[in-house]
Amino acid sequence: MNDDMTKPAVKGGAPARPSVGNPIARSHAVWREGLAFTAGVGERVHAIDGNSKTAPSPVETLLNAVGTCAGSDVVDILAKQRTPVSRLDVDVVATRRPEFPRRVMTLEVTFTVEGKGIESEQAERAIKLSIEKYCTVAASLAGDIEFTSILLLNGTRGAPVSQPMFSATFPGEV
Repeated sequence: MNDDMTKPAVKGGAPARPSVGNPIARSHAVWREGLAFTAGVGERVHAIDGNSKTAPSPVETLLNAVGTCAGSDVVDILAKQRTPVSRLDVDVVATRRPEFPRRVMTLEVTFTVEGKGIESEQAERAIKLSIEKYCTVAASLAGDIEFTSILLLNGTRGAPVSQPMFSATFPGEV
């Protein structure tokens, strides 16, 4: 890897991730045609379509990232509590501004969780920990986004819970 990390470590690829220092995330997007791109790192790429015709749009990709980031945390937290998840679906619905920039204003994330021995309080706590402490994607979003989670545990729907965003709970961050 080069010292300034601006040149790819492999010819034609994205710069390599350093093995020391602060964590760095990278992505490399290649325009294909129209508004279609492939994006990712190395061989781990996926399609993104600005027209939402052949692949998820950039905003849908953001919602996918929120859902899978929080879902990964929930699975991990519940597994560490010796109550493994047997099924998890995450549905994310966003409300966007009608005018440009059409940024996300509200998120409603529904976690459908199944697993033996998982109590509602455990699952709600796992969701809360993810959104407030662990999910990098949620923490990277603006703190003024209204974030609501809904838990469906083994077929029983819980009440919507307003979740403070990371930037609203982390001292010194706005």
